[in-house]
Amino acid sequence: MQNVVIGFLGVKLDVGKNRRWKPTLSLVEHDEFHVDRLELLYDFKFNRLAHAVKREIEAASPDTEVVLNRLDLSDPWDFEEVYAKLFDFARGYGFDEDRERYHIHLTTGTHVAQICWFLLAESRHVPALLLQTGPPLHEDEPAKLDIIDLDLRRYNALQHRFDLIAQEYSDLLKGGIETRNAAYNGLISQIEHVAGATRAPILLLGETGTGKTQLAERIYTLKLDRRMIKGRMVHVNCATLSGPDGIAMLFGQRRGYTGQAGSERNGLLREADGGVLFLDEIDELGLREQAVILHAIETGRYYPLGADYEVTSQFQVIAGANRDLRKLAADGLFRQDLLSRLTAWTFEIPPLRQRREDIEPNLIFELARAERELGVQYGFNLDARERYLKFCRDPATLWPGNFRDFGASVRRMCILAARGRITRAMVEEEIRRLRGLWSAAQSDPDLKLLADLLGPQVDDIDLFDRAQLAEVIRTCRHSASLSEAGRNLFAQSRNRRKSTNDADRLRKYLAKFGIDWDQVNGA
Repeated sequence: MQNVVIGFLGVKLDVGKNRRWKPTLSLVEHDEFHVDRLELLYDFKFNRLAHAVKREIEAASPDTEVVLNRLDLSDPWDFEEVYAKLFDFARGYGFDEDRERYHIHLTTGTHVAQICWFLLAESRHVPALLLQTGPPLHEDEPAKLDIIDLDLRRYNALQHRFDLIAQEYSDLLKGGIETRNAAYNGLISQIEHVAGATRAPILLLGETGTGKTQLAERIYTLKLDRRMIKGRMVHVNCATLSGPDGIAMLFGQRRGYTGQAGSERNGLLREADGGVLFLDEIDELGLREQAVILHAIETGRYYPLGADYEVTSQFQVIAGANRDLRKLAADGLFRQDLLSRLTAWTFEIPPLRQRREDIEPNLIFELARAERELGVQYGFNLDARERYLKFCRDPATLWPGNFRDFGASVRRMCILAARGRITRAMVEEEIRRLRGLWSAAQSDPDLKLLADLLGPQVDDIDLFDRAQLAEVIRTCRHSASLSEAGRNLFAQSRNRRKSTNDADRLRKYLAKFGIDWDQVNGA
């Protein structure tokens, strides 16, 4: 593994007028520490000195590559400017920890620059060890070079900065919403700490609509920002992984499995290599699929369909579930070994009815999102806002769809608001609509299924069509692909048709109601 050193040009010490020791040059004068590449940061005012030091290092150590990085500073003692420019440098640098070991040279640069290096190393924006050089104590001794690993939490001046960074990550996990529920805020703080400290699987439990998918995406962003991962996040809806098509979707498939050209596929596990695999609705995964995915999670190795050799994929797992996995395991519906692997870090997301103090901040968030997406500034009349918040906070309002219901409710009122003003009459109409949807959904399973998918649009569907559409959606959700669902639905009539493109026939049927395969399966 190569050693890479990053540091500032010493605008006084590297000149070497007052003493012979030059800190940057001394980096390549230690037999026990070879520098493969030196990334030297310099201000253009010292361009001549930077090139002179580069020539000296290349003469002293021909195997060391010297890369000059121009970083102009108006005031090298200005903390905000120095931190911002070093932060931008770090974000744009292509760190490769699999091939290179990074070090920050602390000896050169102002004290402000050294503090900024500390902060960036502690937060892993620069994944490096700290390197300190010094002149020899005696002429017959070599110059000093120490690799240091400070526990920066001992320094009160820096602890405040770390607290601010932690707060930034907590805000990220909360989507920028100023939540007030103490239990939820404590949960987010735990998730922030765990996500930034370990690569172990994370299990998110909670009712539908509590925001598990959004939270998983934010955890991925946090891990990406902290350089814990490099790849993408792959979202897998486990409810669709039934049958051979589901296994091929997950693990990939070789041409030899079917013998047909163009049948090869990498699989979702391969796509998640180096990133995060989000197993959404893992409680819907069959026992057979649970067995094969457990091996892949534990070892990072698996066999694509039709393959004679294993392939590897290193990914971090986030799983989401609506049901209690422990109860499913007790009933024999979920493998105990997979459960044990997933539950090292389990977080249960509370439903909206347990976070009523967060309704107002989320209302502000939903209004702002509607403004961005619809291009209109929205607001409530005073009496309308008070009435809506009173309804939302009422213990009798259970919010069965949680934030999904809440967000859809606010969006409906925004779209219907003339000139962006939401009136008391509009709020009363929305309250009646919500109560009607919830009451009907509780007594009619078909209507509940359609309401969860279509929202208020379900009111526009004839009673005759509701039962048929509900059965089509159930069939789709228990099928691995659009083609399989089509075969199941049109098994009899397809024998009487000249064309047997069941997938296209099903796609057109769903399109009549404004939905598609991805919407039905929650992709």
